Amino acid sequence: MEKQKSTDLLRLIQENYEVNSAQDLSFALKDLFKDALQELMNAEFDVSMGYNKYDKFKEKTNYRNGTTKKKLKSEFGEFDFETPRDRNGEFEPKIVPKNVRNVSGIEDKVISLYGKGLTTREIGEQIQEIYGINMSPEMVSNITDRIIPEIEDWQNRMLDDVYPFIFIDAVHFSVREENRVVKKAAYIILGINKEGFKEIIGIWIGENESAKFWLSVLNNIKQRGVNDILIICSDNLTGIKEAINAAYPNAVQQRCIVHMIRNSVKYVSYKDLKEFCSDLRTIYTSIDEKSANENLQKTKEKWKDKYLSAFRIWKDNWDAICPFFEYSEGIRKIMYTTNTIESLNRQFRKYTKTKSVFPTDMSLLKCLYLASKNISKKWSQPYRNWGQILSELSISFDGRI
Repeated sequence: MEKQKSTDLLRLIQENYEVNSAQDLSFALKDLFKDALQELMNAEFDVSMGYNKYDKFKEKTNYRNGTTKKKLKSEFGEFDFETPRDRNGEFEPKIVPKNVRNVSGIEDKVISLYGKGLTTREIGEQIQEIYGINMSPEMVSNITDRIIPEIEDWQNRMLDDVYPFIFIDAVHFSVREENRVVKKAAYIILGINKEGFKEIIGIWIGENESAKFWLSVLNNIKQRGVNDILIICSDNLTGIKEAINAAYPNAVQQRCIVHMIRNSVKYVSYKDLKEFCSDLRTIYTSIDEKSANENLQKTKEKWKDKYLSAFRIWKDNWDAICPFFEYSEGIRKIMYTTNTIESLNRQFRKYTKTKSVFPTDMSLLKCLYLASKNISKKWSQPYRNWGQILSELSISFDGRI
């Protein structure tokens, strides 16, 4: 039956149009689409009026009042379209609603392309090439502004009362501000919820990363329902310990071991690097805190004459380094590093790599929000062995989860 319909359509096209190329077929489909849409509109109007155009004998309480002309954009290009009017102004068309001038879904395609990292100019060129519709960068920007209310709803949505794990980090971008280009930080919170799924809790645009701004962000999620966080993983930003303590004093703070290593090896000569890293590994792979501390002292004693400064960061952050020694291997793998959120940030970089400078904070936020929607689609499975991990957490944090 479907095949017969397709054959009839092709016969209709061949009888009424001279089709010798794919472009000819596109023109024919455009013409058919326009006529079909107009007929549907006219039929909808007849139903609304209660009589058709040529019914002269039916009693009438409302009368036809001409048409309103407008240009419609479709997947087949742009064409003229007429919307019937009634004298009482009661007709509310459903086929092509009032004020709608695009029936192609192009706006959704524009937003999708924006979320994939294309610039407004590149998107305009793509739409012109594919659909033959002129779309300026300003128009593209205006279309993407459609998602601002959606972003605001997302940023203000209520959150879970407890998160077993929270990762915090910032990634920096160039933004134009008052005729100059400045560095802005996108403050990102990634959580693992009670079901074991990753969740982007929020994205905030602010000045260069600071503990003060992080405190405001943590207070924001508290106002949105997050009463407790079991474990917060972060880098060793100055003041971050105090900011977390102020917002969530009961949270276990875990410094990223990878960041600790990076900050240590920057003092080390290349010829000693391999051996030095091997010695550091004995610290963070220890079976418990006592062994870790002993291995730290051994490593420090071995290298203190050459690289004493490399161990200062371990001493200053030891209380936020050692918590993960209390847990099993499954939990250690989650909490000992911020690689989870750094991987997310790398994906954000991938989606924004074509934009060297963002014109506004909102344009940056729009891009990151759309990218986050694409990225999170892949998070369809909980963490491996999550049931076992949750069971251990419920024992370690009795009464909190």
